[in-house]
Amino acid sequence: MDIWEAMQRRHSVRRYTSAPIDTETLTKLTDLILLCREKSGLDIRLFVDEPKAFSGKLAHYGSFHQVRNYITLGAEKSAANDEKIGFFGEKIVLAATTYGLQSCWVGLTYSKKKIPCHFPDDISVRCVIALGHGETLGSPRSTKSIEALSATEVPMPEWFRRGMQAVQLAPTAINQQRFRFTLREGSVVSAKALPGFFSKVDLGIAKYHFLLGAGKGNFIWERNDFPEE
Repeated sequence: MDIWEAMQRRHSVRRYTSAPIDTETLTKLTDLILLCREKSGLDIRLFVDEPKAFSGKLAHYGSFHQVRNYITLGAEKSAANDEKIGFFGEKIVLAATTYGLQSCWVGLTYSKKKIPCHFPDDISVRCVIALGHGETLGSPRSTKSIEALSATEVPMPEWFRRGMQAVQLAPTAINQQRFRFTLREGSVVSAKALPGFFSKVDLGIAKYHFLLGAGKGNFIWERNDFPEE
């Protein structure tokens, strides 16, 4: 499975089987998480066979079932860090998809207090990613049009359209898609979060999708606060 196919196949899954993640896949996930920690400066941790964080009322409210594996994404509270969490978290999500796993971004419906780990006082766990072998593969969701999600100040090139097609596949909190991409002269792309629930994290996720779809060599970000690769 290539990364474009992974974007198309990845759907949010909330119910999981008891099948464990095999050792080879865990090794690949661990290696990728260490790489993302190094590049981003984020506090990213993998928890395996640990059901407590998804055992309370919040998880029941979120319709989660048998979540025993998850990734925590933590950082000092800031808009820039939320964007990084989305960007690097989605890098891990899509890699997990290519490994044959299902996943789901989770903002609130889990118990932070039950995570069996002590985090530094300046670190806030902003999101977690549930993952494992899903009872189903999930299902597609509706998306806004490219025209609703973007604007262009010059004729739209194919690479920008392909980037926005990838953005349409990006998961967002309650499917709100509260961001806007703008193509300016000189192949400069602006990406802005609009007011909304977890919209800065969503912007980071969408920017990673755009990068994959458009191709890194075809454009430059108008503003880019963190290293990507």
